[in-house]
Amino acid sequence: MTFRHAAASLAAIATLSLGAISPALASPGSELLDKIAVDFVRLTLEAGEREPGYVDAYYGPREYQTAAKLAPRPVSVLRKEADRLQDLLAHAPDKQLTADQRRRKLFLKGQVKAAQTRLAMLAGDKFSFQDEAQGLFGVRPAIKPLNTYDPILARLDKLVPGKGDLAARVDAFQANYVIPTDRLEPVMKAGIAACKAKTEEHIKLPEGERFDLSFVTKKPWSGYNWYQGGAHSLIEINTDLPIYISRALDLGCHEGYPGHHVLNALLEEKLTKGKGWVEFSVYPLFSPQSLIAEGSANYGIALAFPGKTKTDFERDKLYPLAGLDPKTAAAYGALMDAKAALAQSEITIAAAYLDGKMTKPQAVKALAKYGLTSVARAEKRLSFIEAYRAYIINYSLGQDLVRAHVERTGKSESARWAAMERVISEPTTPADLAK
Repeated sequence: MTFRHAAASLAAIATLSLGAISPALASPGSELLDKIAVDFVRLTLEAGEREPGYVDAYYGPREYQTAAKLAPRPVSVLRKEADRLQDLLAHAPDKQLTADQRRRKLFLKGQVKAAQTRLAMLAGDKFSFQDEAQGLFGVRPAIKPLNTYDPILARLDKLVPGKGDLAARVDAFQANYVIPTDRLEPVMKAGIAACKAKTEEHIKLPEGERFDLSFVTKKPWSGYNWYQGGAHSLIEINTDLPIYISRALDLGCHEGYPGHHVLNALLEEKLTKGKGWVEFSVYPLFSPQSLIAEGSANYGIALAFPGKTKTDFERDKLYPLAGLDPKTAAAYGALMDAKAALAQSEITIAAAYLDGKMTKPQAVKALAKYGLTSVARAEKRLSFIEAYRAYIINYSLGQDLVRAHVERTGKSESARWAAMERVISEPTTPADLAK
């Protein structure tokens, strides 16, 4: 996958009127949630001043950001504030809330729990990988032994030509599918356009939505959506390492349609503006919201291009643009599909490394072996794990949770897209995905 979240950018903030926060004729229960939401936004923005990168996006009232920059409270005080908000939520009576408002309350509880956990980490508290994941993202990942992935490697060994080290052979095989630098922009734009067209068949996008595309270097992630507010995103593609042809649709769907760009635009339109729920104007990176965002963005690739349709589109449209041989598309697509079964091995490796059970050289070696990649790419991935720690669970585990939830709705394409739209436009929590 691509990494969607990195250091925060608070530029291009859209103004949200204070009057929109408390709708007329609000009940006492909803008024309490409005007040908690405002305090949560203030808390999050101040935490962002204490940890660069904590706030992924903000497009709410400008005065909240200004106040946070002028006088951010110490971490010790912010921890007490998070505890206060959690206590208020715990005692907010459900009987005064509508079903919609109860979902809002549960969403806020998860976001505040994540703030409590992250602020504790900033204060020096130590958590195991699983405890950190549960506190920040609302799920406790199962850690499978690495040897459970060995049978998958054995099957892959038969797919890749040649003899010797499997990862080296896969790396050499994939080198035939690198998009030439001078063709990267048209290929990526074509991929994003295709993802948008598929999404527009099923989801009505906000009026005037748009994105800008930029190529960057020296980043720990491969792609990133910087949501600017106003249904506008900046999508950045990292070119530190060669980009394979499969990444065009992956990045187009994940960062754009129906991924991060659409999720943020819909939340802004339907919740921040539509309901006046100001908590959705701020995006704390380390929160359950990220599990929903990354999981839905990854699943969005298969939703938009199920089965062979992804390989077929790449063969017919993207290979010619990239100057690659379309006749070899099926072999490359088969390899990519087979590699997907290894995705959660990364969670096992990250847990062992961050819990001190694996050295750095051992982690790089394991990432190369089970990720079937070069040492350089494994080192790049480990730098991401070092920076973002348990965030790694949001991609493969988040994708599995979203997929299971969406596909329980039925086998029809329209039913799955409708379920996906609900996931990315409502106050969805990890617990909702199990329903």
